[in-house]
Amino acid sequence: MATKKIIIIGSGFSSLAASCYLAKQGFDVTVLEKNKTVGGRARQLKKDGFTFDMGPTFYWMPDVFEQFFGDFNSSTKNYYNLTKLNPAYKIYYGKNDSISISDNFENIKDTFENVEKGSGKKLEKFISKAQNNYNIAIKNLVYKPGQHVFEIINSKTILKLHEFILTIKKQVSGYVKNKKLQKILEFPVLFLGAKPSNTPSFYNFMNYADLKLGTWHPEGGMYEVVKGITTLAQSLGVKIITNSDVEKIEITNKRASGVLTKTGFFPCDIVLSGADYHHTETLLPQKLRQYSETYWNKKTFAPSALMFYVGFNKKLKNVSHHTLFFDTDFETHAKTIYNTKKWPKKPLFYASFPSITDNSSAPTGKETGIFLIPIAPDIEDTPAIRETYFNQLIERVEKITGESVKADILFKESYCVSNFKEDYNSYKGNAYGLANTLSQTHILRPKLKSKKVDNLYFCGQLTVPGPGVPPSLISGKIVSDLIIKYHKK
Repeated sequence: MATKKIIIIGSGFSSLAASCYLAKQGFDVTVLEKNKTVGGRARQLKKDGFTFDMGPTFYWMPDVFEQFFGDFNSSTKNYYNLTKLNPAYKIYYGKNDSISISDNFENIKDTFENVEKGSGKKLEKFISKAQNNYNIAIKNLVYKPGQHVFEIINSKTILKLHEFILTIKKQVSGYVKNKKLQKILEFPVLFLGAKPSNTPSFYNFMNYADLKLGTWHPEGGMYEVVKGITTLAQSLGVKIITNSDVEKIEITNKRASGVLTKTGFFPCDIVLSGADYHHTETLLPQKLRQYSETYWNKKTFAPSALMFYVGFNKKLKNVSHHTLFFDTDFETHAKTIYNTKKWPKKPLFYASFPSITDNSSAPTGKETGIFLIPIAPDIEDTPAIRETYFNQLIERVEKITGESVKADILFKESYCVSNFKEDYNSYKGNAYGLANTLSQTHILRPKLKSKKVDNLYFCGQLTVPGPGVPPSLISGKIVSDLIIKYHKK
């Protein structure tokens, strides 16, 4: 019997992971990438000796990455070197007012205790629950394909139903009263793309990932992980073709027979798309699309982002590798993302300075800066607006850290809504996919397997299990299991 051909659209983490699993099972796998380099949103920008991760910068849940490479009898250390960050990150609440999170949980408890008496022991209880949820999530939930509700209802999860009703915000406030500490415990769910007040408390397992498993840095940046998975894929026989934008999925008798690109037609037996789900369905005839424009428009999307990649002509003081500027009200900012959908007046923002840890990311004596402001998807995006926010951001960095930096900017590049649309065909220019709200969890997310085209599959941040790099790797695995189940004979 002839080897079945699979075309994978896009080369983000979910696509690359899936390509490895499918090639290992003997499929003939070709990945088609729209852009000139692999990695999807996890691309890299190099300029004047500076290196920037354009997308993800946080390396959390190292066990998921280790599990992935372990599935191929390998290890992360065969592809990249990891450093555990200490501090994991620093949060600024105002001028000279900050808390640093250690790489050691005992030290973190002491930090909490110093801010609020009794909170150290309460944090221990909170993280114990979070660890229990993490184990349930990793072992019983996230590796399920979301085909029916009984995948997630079992003897362990049935006892957790109340945690899908209670929100992170309410749960956190039951453990600590200090607003600064509450922000530390609410912060990790921002990776899930939703407000703490709208995220089920079960997702506190992200706090275990944060405070117990720690924050890591791959030497050379997150793009080294992309390169590692790409090397693994190619060693398994995966073919990767860049500059190959898919324009149409050809259908014959309700089956995908191949994909059409500017460079030609690629026949196949199965199509898997790790590209934007909504965009992928526009490559199909209207009658074969599962989800209408109304469906997508009603969904709660994770934020888009305004990002800046900045080269500084000196080493910066008073900042950490990961630094969060929480000197303004998060709820007010969150309303502009999820409710009013307007530009925030005083946004929270995040900054990464990888050259603090990694000398390879900047020339000697200089600093690499990556800045991110979460914003509403599909918002107005102009050069003037970008410039206004960059000036505000730099002024606040100077005011809060007490260091002059504006005069030492060598260059800046920006990235925003219109870039996400142009480069990734991202629906409304979203950066992180669908928010993990209760009404968008598990079976309530868009399906991995098309209901209308027999051999069309999807993976990535708009389907299960959700946004983030580790979930994307998991998405690649579970969609591969589905394809193997239905198509390997």
